[in-house]
Amino acid sequence: MVLSGLDPSGGAGIQADIQAITSLGCHPLPVITCLTIQDTTNVYGAEAIDPELIRQQIDCVAKDSPIHAIKTGALGNAAIVDVLIEFIRQHSDIPVITDPVIKAAGGGDLADDELITAMKERLFPVAEMITPNGIELAMLGDSDDPDQASENLLTGGCASVLATGGHGPGPHIINTLYNHAPEPMRWEIERVGGEYHGTGCTLAAAIAAGRASGLSPRAAISQAQNYVNHAILHALEVGNGQPVPDRGILWER
Repeated sequence: MVLSGLDPSGGAGIQADIQAITSLGCHPLPVITCLTIQDTTNVYGAEAIDPELIRQQIDCVAKDSPIHAIKTGALGNAAIVDVLIEFIRQHSDIPVITDPVIKAAGGGDLADDELITAMKERLFPVAEMITPNGIELAMLGDSDDPDQASENLLTGGCASVLATGGHGPGPHIINTLYNHAPEPMRWEIERVGGEYHGTGCTLAAAIAAGRASGLSPRAAISQAQNYVNHAILHALEVGNGQPVPDRGILWER
């Protein structure tokens, strides 16, 4: 099950999730949490869906279809977080992969302070993994040092933090998994120049697909990173802003 916002450019949000999950052999159950005014350059506005409508949707779908993982993206507002938390507590065996969407790459806001607090205090402690980029990690972990920020989040109740390095400098993207193991685990992927619209959504959705398929968290991360890298190598020039990863291209696991 995927709870995420609608990006009308088709580059990020729920469409990115649907494409990634489908490409990895799973069937997405999409629930739209918010509507956005957005293109490949920035987010200019967003409006949350009625939380009660979301409650009815997820309850209806859960009664009809087995759910093997939950992926969250932009969540609209704190009331939607509370609806989701209630559902997760009733289905505590389902792994939850949370992409804590706060800002678009262009700087547009997708979460206010109340929503950020709700995610930190109520959603993160019930998620199996959160996948912040560098900007989100610093904001959520109250530190510009990734190690310290991740430690702060773990202390605050997170089970694991995958700090993604797609927005960082250097010839390699370094993604770091922090959990309660003695040392973090790192993956290095060659950086393909520039930034791309929707890579964070794609990575988190691909991890959720891997978990739904029965992969371990680490195996799901490895598969997801390979998939995202492949999609970036075939990126599409959709608009005047960032290229969009081609999530529909043939990819062999």
